[in-house]
Amino acid sequence: MEKITFTLDGQQVSVEPGTTILQAAESQGKKIPTFCHVKKLKPFASCFVCVVEMEGRANLLPSCSTLVGEGMVIKTSSDRVRKARKTCVDLLLSDHLGDCLGPCMSSCPAGIDIPGFIKHLAEGEPRKALELIKHNMPLPAILGRVCTRPCEEACRRQLVEKELAICHLKRYAADYVSKSGDEYQPTCEPSTGKTVGIVGAGPSGLTAAYYLQLLGHQCTIYDMHEAPGGMVRYGIPSYRLPRDVIDREAEIIEKMGCEFQFNTKLGRDVSMDQLRDRHDAVYLALGAQKASSMRVEGENLEGVLPGIGFLGAVSRDENFPIGRKVMVVGGGNTAIDASRTALRLGADEVSILYRRTRKEMPAWEEEIVAAEEEGVKLELLAAPTRIERNEDGTLNVTCIRMELGEPDDSGRRRPVPQEGSEHIRVMDNVIAAIGQGVDATMADGVSLERWGNIQADSHTMRTSVPEVFAGGDCVTGADIAVTAVGAGRRAAISIDQFIRGEEVVGDERRYQHEMGPLNVIQPAVYAKFEKAERTPMPHLEDEKRRTTFEEVETGFMDQKVIEEAKRCMECGCRDAHECKLRDYATEFGSSAETYAGAHRDFELDESHDSIVYESHKCIQCGNCVRLTEEEIGSHAMGFVGRGFTSRVKPALDVAMALVGHEGLEAIVDNCPVGALTLKSDSVATLKPKFERPKGA
Repeated sequence: MEKITFTLDGQQVSVEPGTTILQAAESQGKKIPTFCHVKKLKPFASCFVCVVEMEGRANLLPSCSTLVGEGMVIKTSSDRVRKARKTCVDLLLSDHLGDCLGPCMSSCPAGIDIPGFIKHLAEGEPRKALELIKHNMPLPAILGRVCTRPCEEACRRQLVEKELAICHLKRYAADYVSKSGDEYQPTCEPSTGKTVGIVGAGPSGLTAAYYLQLLGHQCTIYDMHEAPGGMVRYGIPSYRLPRDVIDREAEIIEKMGCEFQFNTKLGRDVSMDQLRDRHDAVYLALGAQKASSMRVEGENLEGVLPGIGFLGAVSRDENFPIGRKVMVVGGGNTAIDASRTALRLGADEVSILYRRTRKEMPAWEEEIVAAEEEGVKLELLAAPTRIERNEDGTLNVTCIRMELGEPDDSGRRRPVPQEGSEHIRVMDNVIAAIGQGVDATMADGVSLERWGNIQADSHTMRTSVPEVFAGGDCVTGADIAVTAVGAGRRAAISIDQFIRGEEVVGDERRYQHEMGPLNVIQPAVYAKFEKAERTPMPHLEDEKRRTTFEEVETGFMDQKVIEEAKRCMECGCRDAHECKLRDYATEFGSSAETYAGAHRDFELDESHDSIVYESHKCIQCGNCVRLTEEEIGSHAMGFVGRGFTSRVKPALDVAMALVGHEGLEAIVDNCPVGALTLKSDSVATLKPKFERPKGA
């Protein structure tokens, strides 16, 4: 029988009669997307995402069911075809209810696999938990103590009672493995012979070094301080973050081959030109270590201290002298840290002056409460206007009362001075903790933003100088540590691509489908969970807290960890990394917001002993229905209803528990999304070892 010859994307191809366009394309190594095609079943042509363009035909054709004809001219990836496929995916997404990743994981700037590592803890496997955490974040003992926990803010468990103690669990995994005497240190890839100079030994610089060493590149970290940690050492007191915790996580990076050069300041001890000459690439992780001005007359007088400078001095010497009466100006975590530190240094009276109300204070509520418990007084709706020094060394601080007016650019109500409310307070010290800025003027040749931050691409972290990358606070301005960690990891991936002579595209960006914020989550999502109170963090006894720098939070006990980990609702999709809908949404740049309107409700069926069915994720491809009918010989699955309300359900709309077991793995394997999964499927969505991203 003679073969049929046709043109496929500009090339002559010959195939046997009876071959579909999809089969012909696959024989030539061309991948056409499809949801509803199963090789051993007759073509169904329901999803229409496999469409192709045929010369001379007005309509697009489904490639899975259209046979090749002599002389056809077919295009499989024209602009028209891609637009049609995107429309199909957009429509499916508009009626898709589910999360690719759990909301905790999506909200974590470092992208830690939170449901995965918590599952390991619930099963009594802290080492596996730590390995999984370190896939995305190498400083779990540090961040487990000081992270501001955006993951917990997004945790759906608070719809039941209280959010999961994610950071405390992360800390436990790191501390447990360290105490075991068998510290986790990953195996690095063989040396590439390339080197990277990193400026700054804070969270971002340490993270970049960790992953670059893993990828085989020799790193040298230059830091102006005498020890690693950056702002987590010199801006956070030891009662919150013990120095040995910082040292042990930095030591792991050093054992991986990274070299540290301390007391080395960019622009003073080493120049940008020298770094570029010494190394194949440079990463700037300078931080934001310049204290912001109060813009108050007398703020440069003796006895007036910048918050960051004060905390840095105490980090070096916990016998730092302080006066009896101390005023701290500001409402953030630095202000809280400075006030609690002043108490521990021996101050009798410490007050925080903040120009808005407690509701507007950016500091953690639990830290504010802790400060009050220790004796710090909050002076709200007040601000200093002038500072004068007396002959006896005390300070006259002129303050003014404030009231809240209209919202400013930050969305908070603007504080407005009250006329005639000036009053004087006599203090021994004033600590200004109102913010931090960036000084990157020593980064010669690198373009800066108008406010002084380094100009760098937010995804690849690349600067105006091709071999120089930058990330963390020196790019974003003062931000939380976990954001700097995420930047360091992204930078490592981009630097690896640059060093290997590849296109610098950064980490793989995949589509993320989300159910939405907490206030739109359907009650059915959390209805099955019984209340189980959050495990409280044990604390140092009260009498020690005010007089010692010993760590206040003492850590979870083993059994409490398992109890807390079992509170996890395991949000996210077990099939997130094998989901065709997610793959195609990424490929076509699709969005769930393109088409508005009603979408299906959450409906979870866990009644079967081996299968979970989430009909809210189903895309109606019909694969499971056809497999049970054509291959298994039963009518276990079928379509229920008509039109928009049609759903794939167990036949006669019974519970999954009444469906048999024969052939079930086949219908799970051929579900293109995460609607049908095995209960035995692993919850962990990331591999425990960091690897070079796809295509890198």
